[in-house]
Amino acid sequence: MKKFEASKLTKQQNYKLLSGSVIPRPIAFITSQDTNGTLNAAPFSFFNVVNSEPPMIMISTTRSDGKRKDTSLNIEATEEFVVHITDEVTVEQINRTAAPIDRNINELERTELTIIDSDLVSVPGIEQAKIRLECKLDRIIALGDVDEGSDLIIGEVVMFHIDDNVYIEPHKVDANNLKAVSRLAGNNYAKLGESFIIERPTK
Repeated sequence: MKKFEASKLTKQQNYKLLSGSVIPRPIAFITSQDTNGTLNAAPFSFFNVVNSEPPMIMISTTRSDGKRKDTSLNIEATEEFVVHITDEVTVEQINRTAAPIDRNINELERTELTIIDSDLVSVPGIEQAKIRLECKLDRIIALGDVDEGSDLIIGEVVMFHIDDNVYIEPHKVDANNLKAVSRLAGNNYAKLGESFIIERPTK
């Protein structure tokens, strides 16, 4: 078995080992906007659920040479954003928004995705997403080195939008119809594979 002391590895080496080990990871496609109303859209796979009362999610956005992601800057400024669950239908379009382009350019102009008004936040969402979560900022926590660390963004979900084809009463989601796509390492992605049931022990 290979062993690596994390403190002796570079940032990229640690990233490769983490992103290749912690798989599959759900992909949050986030829309945010600056104080002038300029819309930004970007995917993030360092993403998950952190609380249910109130409902909260987390996204981690990296810093490079001290420069923060537009998404993080926007969320800090407006305290609102929308998270979309990336699926087989939207993943190709979403990937087009991942290029590092100027802050003043709307990444959605590179796609065929269409925006739709939100109910409780000012940031619009993406109509094609089967699930979108309107969020308000709870807190941002700076992690690691100032120049090469990350911003841990914790948001409270204030509105769920669930497509009729993936919603199951009472308050469940049909994973097979959602067809969520997950991130592996590098340029590799995965579709939902075979699922199975293991009952939790009761005592």
